[in-house]
Formats: sequence, C-alpha cells, structure tokens
Amino acid sequence: MALNKTAEHGYRTIEFAYLRPEKFNLDRLAKLAQSLDVEIGVTMGLPLDKDVSSEDISVVSAGKQTLADAIRAVRDIGGNKLGGILYSAHTKYNRQPTKKGWDNSVAAIAATGEIATQANVDLVLEIVNRFETNLLNTTAQGLKFIAETGSEHVRLHLDTFHMNIEEANPAAAIRLAGDKIGYFHIGESNRGYLGDGVINFDLIFDALLDIDYKRDIVFESFSTTVVDEGLSLACAIWRDTWEDNDPLAAHAKRYIELKYDEAKRRRATNARP
Repeated sequence: MALNKTAEHGYRTIEFAYLRPEKFNLDRLAKLAQSLDVEIGVTMGLPLDKDVSSEDISVVSAGKQTLADAIRAVRDIGGNKLGGILYSAHTKYNRQPTKKGWDNSVAAIAATGEIATQANVDLVLEIVNRFETNLLNTTAQGLKFIAETGSEHVRLHLDTFHMNIEEANPAAAIRLAGDKIGYFHIGESNRGYLGDGVINFDLIFDALLDIDYKRDIVFESFSTTVVDEGLSLACAIWRDTWEDNDPLAAHAKRYIELKYDEAKRRRATNARP
C-alpha cells in the first residue's frame, strides 16, 4: 500500500524503518519497488543494548552485528541507503558521551562502512537533537566524526527538524557540510504539515542549491495515528499531528517542489547583471 501510494504521488524514493524486518517479505518488496520505479532507503536507531558508543565491548559487538544485519537487509530489499542514528542508541541519555565511547563508535561505523561499500549501500549518519542522542547533535560534530572514520563512503544525513533545534544557522550548516551530505530529511518544526511551523524553508533550499545537492530529499512527519508505537515513543510523539497521510503526502510533494522552484528563481534573479 505505502509503495503504491508513494508512486501515485510522484515520489521516487520511499523510506522504511528497520523495526521488525522479520515481518517483511524482502524479495516481494524489492520486486514491487522495482516495478514502480521507486528507490528504497532504510533508517534505524540502535537500542541501548546494542549501543556502539558504549564502553562495554560486548554491547558494541552486538551493535556492530545489528548494523551488519541491517546492511544486508537493505541490500536484499533492493535498497540503496541505510541512515538514522547508527552511531549510538536512539534515546535520551542521562550522561555525557565519553572519549572511549566516541572512539568505539567511530571504529564501529568505519567497519560498517566497509560492509556497506561491498553491499553497494550508502551509509548516512543522521544528526539528531539532544533528546535523541548525546553524540552527534550538530553538522560540525558529524563532519569530525566521519573524518575520523577515514571512510569516503560514510556521509551525513541532515534533517531540518533536528537542525532547527541544534544549529545556530541551519543554512550555514548545510553549506559547511557540502558534498558530505548523503541524505536529507525535510520536516517541519512541529512534525506536521510543511509550512505550519517556524522553519524558514527558503533559506534551506537556497543552501541546497548553493552546494548543488542532487541526492534524495525525503519528507518526514510523525503522528501517533500511523507511526509504529516503539518509534513514536522514541521520538516523543504524544499527539496526532494529522490523521490521514494521503493529503499530507500530496501537500508535501507540492510544497517541496514549490520551494525548490522559488529558490531557483531567486538564484536566477540574483545572477542578473
């Protein structure tokens, strides 16, 4: 149903959450996506008992295995990227990150990057707000982290919802990241309809044009009506921001195209002598 609706609204990419992979027929999904000409991306967050930023080596090892399994699932479903909070647990921590935990995470992501390269899957690390990780909250932190992995295959996954909380200047952060951005989430400040919050999307799309971003831009919104209960709890979704995802998806597609076209017109106007 979701795949068919994605194609119907003109989207060329769908994102699945890696929550209960055992319940999905990966081969069937891969064939359906291919027939609809829709690419598949997968995102996830690690649980505490598989936190690769832990100082407990057994927990780190379990996390590395989970990431490797996820890469294989993305490959088998015909997907092309794995994103999300791959470098720590998806949770509100009650402690500061440690140097050892940072180093363990860098090593785990470097190793996962090699597995992803072999599987022809992009590995993109989502920079999220302080209530969902204690490790990577800003683009600058993310750039430092991926530089330390030493892998050219690991990129950043930026999200306007999280940037609106953590970045002093989201547009400047986009320009700072440049070609290190491998995946981009468009989400409103209230997680609902685009344009109903406080994010200045004109500045966002101007910056994306400035860095010549040509990879996926994916709309993300949450409501307890639809979103998996576990994910709703992890993301602190306590109310229905909408009830029908069909008009939501249609509106988001129009809004993104409108803002992108407006940014191109501004650039053309400013370029005139």
